[in-house]
Amino acid sequence: MRLPAWLAQHLAALRALLVFTVLLGLAYPLAFVALGRLPGLSGKADGSLVANGSTLIGQAFTDADGNPIAKYFQSRPSAAGDGYDPTATSAGNLGPNSIVDTLSDNPDDASPSLLTQVCARSLAVGKLEGVDGRRPFCTTDGVGAVLAVFHRDGFTGPVTRVVSVNQTGAPFLATYDGVTVEPAKNGEDYQALGGVITPIRGDAPADPVVPADAVTAGASGLDPDISPAYAALQVPRIARERGLSVDAVRALVKEYTDDRALGFLGEPGVNVLQLNLALDKQK
Repeated sequence: MRLPAWLAQHLAALRALLVFTVLLGLAYPLAFVALGRLPGLSGKADGSLVANGSTLIGQAFTDADGNPIAKYFQSRPSAAGDGYDPTATSAGNLGPNSIVDTLSDNPDDASPSLLTQVCARSLAVGKLEGVDGRRPFCTTDGVGAVLAVFHRDGFTGPVTRVVSVNQTGAPFLATYDGVTVEPAKNGEDYQALGGVITPIRGDAPADPVVPADAVTAGASGLDPDISPAYAALQVPRIARERGLSVDAVRALVKEYTDDRALGFLGEPGVNVLQLNLALDKQK
């Protein structure tokens, strides 16, 4: 008996549904579960878990007040929630043009620019590690060195007024082009008022001692690694705090440094959690 065309089509579709359900809904997932149970892969399949979390997710090694714990290597900054929050993974969404702080009498409305965040972090890292934390376009007190310069004819002509847009206290420069520099006032938008936003480089070294990953947050906010340069910067402090030799700490850093993927993709990285766990096992 020949089935009607519409019924034959529905039966064919049902057979295809059953076949692909078995193949892709059962066999395929079970095959990968079995693959993940193979020796050497089981730990990775379970999320690379260790006693303190996962080696794939960064952690902040700070005290209750957010201050770095001196005996631990420090991770890079994180913009995920209060820091390394897997439920709030995110970036800061601030780019190179973010150089003017939002100043307000209400702390909830105030926010630092990316430049000021970088300046403040670099200064703090320099103090912690006992090195020069200065960076170009940063003031000595850790904010973006940025002026709003007003000209007589808009963008040209003699300078008539200058404001240090990120400082409400004493400006980082006394004068600019012969004009006294004013402190900023909360809530003022000096660019909207006609000021030309002008970053001032200052006399910081062209190649800062503090590496870039020590002062910028990653895109996910969960990065488990830091650069070998940032790890090397921290070695003397770790050795001093733990009573270890510098060479011993350097050897541990090398052990927990991953090379570029496939030998050429990305950059080498040092897993901070694994490194700190290894340090805690040292006698």
